[in-house]
Amino acid sequence: MSLLASFTKKSKLDAAIKKAAKARTNEDSIADQLLKEVYQDFADIMTGDSLRAATMYQWGVTLLHQAKTKTPPESINIFRNAIAKFSFCMTIDPNYLAAAIDAGVACMDLARARNVPATDELYEMAKKQFEKANSIQAGVAAFNLACVHGLRGDNDACLEALNIAKEKASLPDDADILADPDLASVINQQWFKDFMAGLEKDRRIAEEKRLAAIAAAEEAKKPKPKDPNVFDPYADMKKSKKDAKSDATEAQTKEAEQAAADEVAPVKADESSPSS
Repeated sequence: MSLLASFTKKSKLDAAIKKAAKARTNEDSIADQLLKEVYQDFADIMTGDSLRAATMYQWGVTLLHQAKTKTPPESINIFRNAIAKFSFCMTIDPNYLAAAIDAGVACMDLARARNVPATDELYEMAKKQFEKANSIQAGVAAFNLACVHGLRGDNDACLEALNIAKEKASLPDDADILADPDLASVINQQWFKDFMAGLEKDRRIAEEKRLAAIAAAEEAKKPKPKDPNVFDPYADMKKSKKDAKSDATEAQTKEAEQAAADEVAPVKADESSPSS
């Protein structure tokens, strides 16, 4: 952060603090409005510090992984701490995609650690985080949303989210989908079986198209036979050159054969010899 930016944010912070103090001396309705402005000022001051946002995110991720290795009640406090770090990260950078997704994951993990029902506010918090992630990048957390809907028994919403995840290529592998505990209540339902069968069919069709494209490309590389019915204005010239080349080759062959014959022909001995 530059010196000027730091000075600007310090001035804005001082103004927000004064506004907060003023809110405490006013009636509820006026105070609420002033505090709303103060909170927005605080949020604005926090934005734009990418290094701090990244640090908060990595801190949250580290806590999340640690919490997964623990059991309640120890894990519960660590999950809460992780969620707080992700929330802080998104206060600094509201469009921090990974923080939105992992915050939702941490909320669901915390809900499982506390063994609360699917109607609990933690699942609603997770849903909102996944929706936030989807608003940043369409469909990136669609499968996570499908898991929330599956837990709640909202089959139509679950299928819709699964189809969005399929369309955006954000689905896990089939084995991971079937093994996901959040979808345990839907995997034996016919609509879900039809969805999984559709995935296999789509992959088969895609593979057939891929192989057909490869075959077509290989076929296109092969030389195509000439159509005898197509007029070639240079046909006579090509034939003359071919005939001339053939005649020249034939003459050279005959000369070579004659030269070879001359070399091996026996020399006749002189039959006349001087008498003794």
